[in-house]
Amino acid sequence: MLACQTNGRTSRSPNAGAARDVDAAPYQAEVEEGLGAAVAILIDTSGSMRDNAPGDTRPKYVVAEEALEAMLDATDAFVARRPDFPIKIGIYSFSSNVRMLRPIQPYDRAAIRAALAGLPRPGGGTAIGEALRAARPALYRAGVFRKYLLVVTDGENTSGRSPDQVAREIWQKSEGAVQVYFVAFDTSPEKFAFLKEAGGDVIGAGTGAELRKALDGIYQGKILAEAPAAGEREPVRH
Repeated sequence: MLACQTNGRTSRSPNAGAARDVDAAPYQAEVEEGLGAAVAILIDTSGSMRDNAPGDTRPKYVVAEEALEAMLDATDAFVARRPDFPIKIGIYSFSSNVRMLRPIQPYDRAAIRAALAGLPRPGGGTAIGEALRAARPALYRAGVFRKYLLVVTDGENTSGRSPDQVAREIWQKSEGAVQVYFVAFDTSPEKFAFLKEAGGDVIGAGTGAELRKALDGIYQGKILAEAPAAGEREPVRH
């Protein structure tokens, strides 16, 4: 019971204030953290991903799977160059619901390809905000300082909380530690312009070739490029 009546006046229970404090509290790592990056990749498998990609005879979800495989292949060269900086990857799909295909674990090329090959057939709505919410906690169990959410989608949110609201909440509660990147595939990136105000970014991609370029730009140009030089310590976040 959150309120009680005293002398005709409403008195709030102390528990209500405590609940608000908990809701506003920053995220906390569940394990000790060190050097490295964790990336949760969220792939749209809503009904529209069955449609052929522009300029291609294959459906968008197949083109996206191929582009993600090519993107992640860059990890092999990075790990060989920087064995001291672990890269951990998780794979999620979302339509009306969210499904974890591979938990966030150290990069393993064969396991990643198997997870991508297991993408469910497209169907249903588009729960982008719920996908962000579902994947975020795993970043705080990964044991690394750098945390990323990478979303590939061809539509706008049709189910659950809005990605605008969730992305802003993640930016605030992570105190900037979680960065959110979207690739808007065959849809307007303007739908996700809010990311600029939440420490993230969005890149548009109209074709399969543009999708590969956009993913490479984010993964190699931002995520892997942000790894500190060998021997450099991560900044302490407050």
